[in-house]
Amino acid sequence: MKDGFLKIETVTKTLLVITLMLGVLLLAGCGSAEGENDELVVYSARNERFVDNLLDKFTEDTGIEVQALHGADAQQIEEESNNVQADVFISNDLGALGYLDQQELLQGAELEGIETIPEEFRSEDNSYFAISLRSRGFIYNKDMISEDEMPTRGKDLFDPKWADVEGGYAITRGGNGGMIGHVSALRYEWGDEKTSEWVESIRENAAGIYQGYSDVRRAVGAGEHAFGLVNNYYFHQQLEEPDNNNVGFIYLDQDEDEMGTVANAAGAGLVKDGPNEENAKVFLEWLLEEENQVEFVGESLELLINSEYGAEYPSEVEPHIVETDELNIQDMPIDELGNYYEDTTDLIEQSGLDLELR
Repeated sequence: MKDGFLKIETVTKTLLVITLMLGVLLLAGCGSAEGENDELVVYSARNERFVDNLLDKFTEDTGIEVQALHGADAQQIEEESNNVQADVFISNDLGALGYLDQQELLQGAELEGIETIPEEFRSEDNSYFAISLRSRGFIYNKDMISEDEMPTRGKDLFDPKWADVEGGYAITRGGNGGMIGHVSALRYEWGDEKTSEWVESIRENAAGIYQGYSDVRRAVGAGEHAFGLVNNYYFHQQLEEPDNNNVGFIYLDQDEDEMGTVANAAGAGLVKDGPNEENAKVFLEWLLEEENQVEFVGESLELLINSEYGAEYPSEVEPHIVETDELNIQDMPIDELGNYYEDTTDLIEQSGLDLELR
């Protein structure tokens, strides 16, 4: 009986070891399937509909599955720095990418095709780069106000008279990436005191404070407000609407003695110590290919950094496209946005504009 028991015990232990070994092999196989070989985690601050087609195309072209977190921001990347989840961060604001790079939360890489991006639109070590460009201005409803009646400078909004025009004007909340970039540019140009006064002025006088620019352009198109402060491509998007599209656009500060329109860019950065680093590099090199830079513009109707790549715009929009070299643009190195990013968010929060909606 004792020998029989020992034989059964030995067989049982052997089976247990085999089971454990099979489990380890199975887990290893699962790790390979879900890890570096075929997965990429992208955090994106862009509107979901502007990036979904791009990410789907990447999967079709490479077989690498993309896990996307939409609505992410630089703060989330920073908060996860001790437990990195993202491989790539796509931002609407180059200032956010510059800030993350300064915090050493992005990492450089040798990327094939990086020379297609002008040096002023990428970091020295290629940890981030811009793909699409936008300029600031006023979208206005032509049925409510004429071009000649419109303000033409950002500083015009210090004047409370614009609160008294029919419908008033609209802005986004201060936490919006485009607004953060705009306020950073004003801090560079005006200094903090004047900029803070400007933020408080628009907070007090704006008839509408919206979550995002799509809300602003639709409200202006519908006649709820006479004009709104937006990026130029939101004007392009409103032109595509089947109705409420009788709108115009004023680029800010275009006279020779003025500061020039505030420009910003959207782009992508390589997150430091991301779980799928090699796939992240594959994605960034893929993004640098001409057809994918064009796809990055997609439905947003922004301007490409490489205008010679010839993005095609809808017939309603094409006549209204103004290339960057035709504009008077603020003389500010675009990487300066990163230097101002953190303090700008503090300044906006102190004004109370970061969360307010109305």
